[in-house]
Amino acid sequence: MTSPQSNHRVLLVEDDVRLANLIVDYLKSHGMHVEVERRGDTVLTRLINYKPDIILLDIMLPGMDGLTLCEKLPDYFAGPILLMSALGSPEDQIKGLELGADDYVVKPVDPALLVARINNLLRRQNQPPQAESHCLTFGKLSIDPHTHAIRLNETEVDLTSHEFELLWLLASQAGQVLSRQYIYQLLLNIDFDGKDRKIDVRVSRLRKKLNDSIETPFRIKTVWGQGYLFAPEAWNN
Repeated sequence: MTSPQSNHRVLLVEDDVRLANLIVDYLKSHGMHVEVERRGDTVLTRLINYKPDIILLDIMLPGMDGLTLCEKLPDYFAGPILLMSALGSPEDQIKGLELGADDYVVKPVDPALLVARINNLLRRQNQPPQAESHCLTFGKLSIDPHTHAIRLNETEVDLTSHEFELLWLLASQAGQVLSRQYIYQLLLNIDFDGKDRKIDVRVSRLRKKLNDSIETPFRIKTVWGQGYLFAPEAWNN
């Protein structure tokens, strides 16, 4: 079976060279880009040039221990932090979570479980905002996540729940190109196989309902070879 390709960017902070190499090889076999830092006191500097999606953090590190680093990281890094440690008591795990970790894995680490935890954390991190989110407004378009009401040029637009879900995902990350793989993982919880056209069909329906051009779309743009982009400036008329 072919391993799913995720394209996640991972920073592994681990001073055990052998273990780090095993983790790196396994994560790379699942399509992840991994960089390794051996010391706790050099991680913050590393984040200046490397922007990971997630940090895998050992606790027993030279220079600065993982728990101290876990407290400092939120000022420099907005993504999830997964602690890995041989300290496996409930008290140790609770302490790590209270200090800011999003998850805690006890060593020895099962690599398949680690991949599942990484994917789950990033899926949660990137979930479309739910009902507590504020309305989004772009020119004459308004999107209400509470009622799923869409208004364009003072006219209500009827969308299916799947169409609304896709529109909200695109609009909540306006101006950014979202890959098909990213959209499939978030909305369908599957990998994009290069052939499936479910999302393409939903985009086409959205364009039609939102008065976008079918031939040369300017509101929900196709960025060839990359994905879709919601253009925030295209809703003023």
